[in-house]
Amino acid sequence: MTHTQIILLTCLGVVVGYLVGSIPFALLIGFSKGVDIRKQGSGNVGATNCGRVLGFKYFWYAFILDFFKGFAPVLACDLVVQHWWGPNWVPMTTAIAAIVGHVYPIYLRFKGGKGVATTFGALVGLWPVFTIAVFLAAVVFTIVFLAYRIISIASICAAVSLMVLVPVVGRSLPVIQGVAQPVPWNQLRTLTIAACIVGLLIVIKHRANIKRLLAGTEPRVGSRRTHAGEEAPARGATETADGLEQKD
Repeated sequence: MTHTQIILLTCLGVVVGYLVGSIPFALLIGFSKGVDIRKQGSGNVGATNCGRVLGFKYFWYAFILDFFKGFAPVLACDLVVQHWWGPNWVPMTTAIAAIVGHVYPIYLRFKGGKGVATTFGALVGLWPVFTIAVFLAAVVFTIVFLAYRIISIASICAAVSLMVLVPVVGRSLPVIQGVAQPVPWNQLRTLTIAACIVGLLIVIKHRANIKRLLAGTEPRVGSRRTHAGEEAPARGATETADGLEQKD
């Protein structure tokens, strides 16, 4: 692959990744049910608020779609790079673009979700360093969530752990021919910087949650507490997770 082809592929990956990542699936699901989720719940256009407003199953619909809008462009870029023997950092730029698209979508005047599902999908497609690091971060998420029953603090801890796990995993990979090997520091440095950018984006998008955590008002899974200014759960509904409503 020539330098010109690498530049063109990088630019194409960034544009496609950003535009696909910007698709607000949670909001579109809300519209399909006749609801604008920006005007209910927390007002966020992510999977959590989609489930909070419409019911728990809709959280999973939005989460899966957000996962794949990160995963699909990165996988496509990965396949092109593997076929033409391009540099490994090209899919990384596509991954970052998809995540930025979800967090700052052009279709919604750059007011998007918090990026957890899209980040997970985008990074799972980056083998082996990010794939392994993301799954380990998912373990961190699970442990923290089970300990505190608060989705936001689990997400923040997973994002911070990702910044540490990428360089650790990169240097600790065993030598398995054609599958994995330790990553040279000159390549790992770029991956670590990308992990820090992604992790910080997630933390920044949770700044309102951090304020509530410090104030002791962040709801736990199963809690009926609502955020200030939010509507109380509708009659005939019960909250099942982080304020998510499960319709009777």
